[in-house]
Amino acid sequence: MNLAALFSGGKDSTYSIFEAKNRGHAIKCLVTILASSDDSHLLHHPNVGLASLQAKSMKIPQITISAKSSNTESELESLREALSAAKKDYQIEGIVHGGILSEFQKTKFEGVAKDLGLHVVSPLWKKNQTQYMHLLLDSGFEFIITSVSADGLDKSWLGKKITKDDLVKLEQLSEKHKFNLSFEGGEAETFVVNCPLFSGPIEIQDSSIYWDGYRGRFEIVRAKIKDNAG
Repeated sequence: MNLAALFSGGKDSTYSIFEAKNRGHAIKCLVTILASSDDSHLLHHPNVGLASLQAKSMKIPQITISAKSSNTESELESLREALSAAKKDYQIEGIVHGGILSEFQKTKFEGVAKDLGLHVVSPLWKKNQTQYMHLLLDSGFEFIITSVSADGLDKSWLGKKITKDDLVKLEQLSEKHKFNLSFEGGEAETFVVNCPLFSGPIEIQDSSIYWDGYRGRFEIVRAKIKDNAG
């Protein structure tokens, strides 16, 4: 099927593209909705503006629309507008959704897709979180943590590229503090810096960390696609 991928630049939306392609689907374009604030219940917020760099590295066209507010209906209207454009310009038949557990998000996206006559492909839905996180690293996905907002996740995780050893620590913290290991509940956000889909890795050249004692974010100020040649 010809699909548009709902894309935020995080691990789940990126891996769902990888999985959909492995299943034989064609990803004709990416659809990115820029949340108006981090109050959104539907959209990924930190560093989503840099998803354009990842799209360029994947060599997939991207449709980007800024949501007018953090109101869910307003965000869904922006999504409907973007998917209508994708259907017209790229003849898509469905969308790829990278959700794992959020019934709220899945139901909202399915409603928009149904209105537009589009199928929904959800490659990660109900996946075992521990197996999935290991699969990400085993598949060559490199990602950093760009926000934290849960007990057990402190400032030291911001900007950290997750390794196998880090994953063991995260499993222990997840068990102790009862947060979702995959961060599906918004406990943390991620940004993919390299994966098998990329023509070159994303090199972060400048960044800032904001921390209020409980929650924080890693903001990428400047980045580029690193030339793999030589």
